[in-house]
Amino acid sequence: MTQSVVVQVGQCGNQIGCCFWDLALREHAAVNQKGIYDEAISSFFRNVDTRVVGDGGNISKGKICSLKARAVLIDMEEGVVNEILQGPLRDVFDSKQLITDISGSGNNWAVGHKVFGRLYQEQILEKLRKSAEHCDCLQCFFIIHSMGGGTGSGLGTFLLKVLEDEFPEVYRFVTSIYPSGEDDVITSPYNSILAMKELNEHADCVLPIDNQSLFDIISKIDLMVNSGKLGTTIKPKSLVTSSAGALKKQHQKPFDAMNNIVANLLLNLTSSARFEGSLNMDLNEISMNLVPFPQLHYLVSSLTPLYTLADVNIPTRRLDQMFSDAFSKDHQLIRADPKHSLYLACALMVRGNVQVSDLRRNIERLKPSLQFISWNQEGWKTSLCSVPPVGHSHSLLALANNTCVKPTFMELRERFMRLYKKKAHLHHYLQIEGMEESCFMEAVSSLSALIEEYNQLDATRSMPVEDLPRLSVAM
Repeated sequence: MTQSVVVQVGQCGNQIGCCFWDLALREHAAVNQKGIYDEAISSFFRNVDTRVVGDGGNISKGKICSLKARAVLIDMEEGVVNEILQGPLRDVFDSKQLITDISGSGNNWAVGHKVFGRLYQEQILEKLRKSAEHCDCLQCFFIIHSMGGGTGSGLGTFLLKVLEDEFPEVYRFVTSIYPSGEDDVITSPYNSILAMKELNEHADCVLPIDNQSLFDIISKIDLMVNSGKLGTTIKPKSLVTSSAGALKKQHQKPFDAMNNIVANLLLNLTSSARFEGSLNMDLNEISMNLVPFPQLHYLVSSLTPLYTLADVNIPTRRLDQMFSDAFSKDHQLIRADPKHSLYLACALMVRGNVQVSDLRRNIERLKPSLQFISWNQEGWKTSLCSVPPVGHSHSLLALANNTCVKPTFMELRERFMRLYKKKAHLHHYLQIEGMEESCFMEAVSSLSALIEEYNQLDATRSMPVEDLPRLSVAM
């Protein structure tokens, strides 16, 4: 069994990470009721005898003593990490695996990347090496960060280069939260574009998630609950209610519930690595099957059901409806409509009591409505994990390498250019040592090249399959 390490960077990364660990513990507790430290738990947790000082306390089998998350927590402000250490999950995190500062990155990618990157590089490397030493077979680093702030975008992408240099054989999966158009960080377009260049160059797979999409999903849940539609009820003390028990107002952004959706995405993504199944998918198979060209490693994710039972009681969707939902724009975690764009490849990760025949039937049913690129008409990768999420009979995560991600990148470039043409706020970046105006031009050129690759793929959609140019082989 392989292990993975989660590296959560910045305020957003640590809040989502905290939610992920909470849900992962609940999931394993539901399955492992005898409290035995098994291979499933070992994929993301160490078993430690806290009475033993130093590394001698690691226990490889037997009863669970004290579980420690395979995680590194990084933030250049102390607030969120301190909250975690004072909260119910405080014993899950090893205090030796935290890196914090007090000043913050001031919503400036250059501060996070150039200043704190240099300052904390050795400490970060030490924590990563220690995490790797605790693994028998380290397969993947999961990085969780946001694109709009300073620490998540700057230090989060600095970390990618460190991982590539130090652990070249270990996969780097990045969950990146993209800012909405109404983001309250004015410099978020700069931070996002500068971070995108690093993602293009140093990530193996990126799961882009749009804050606005998450907010829209939560708003739909609110509407369903308020209308009493489909017998939907909301549980007291759930993530979509306030502490007073009343539903959160539409104009407030319920970040806990939004983070919960991203945490569920990660739970489903890692389910095959943690549990048995009739058709397991290794994490390296995702990259191998879904990324045909190095830079086109952005995977659009959709999830059904979108909410755990801890949030809302919603009647279970019929199995076939669940597959249809995964391809509808309402269930995408970025604002995109993959059905009307071009698929390079698609992975379906199913959990629960679902048969291979159910998978095949639904793929055949949906295929006529989906357009796959000519040279990969059968570009499906599937997995079946027998353990469903807590409170559900089944779930589905779809990962699509699809040109529908292009509008998100184009909108980001437009927002960047509006600021950059006026040179607004540029001086905050240029006063940082090692930061020059050419950094901005290189970053926007990198993004434009990526958009052009998607344009070229989209241009093939109107060409009949048989007329596409093919490689000539000399005989």
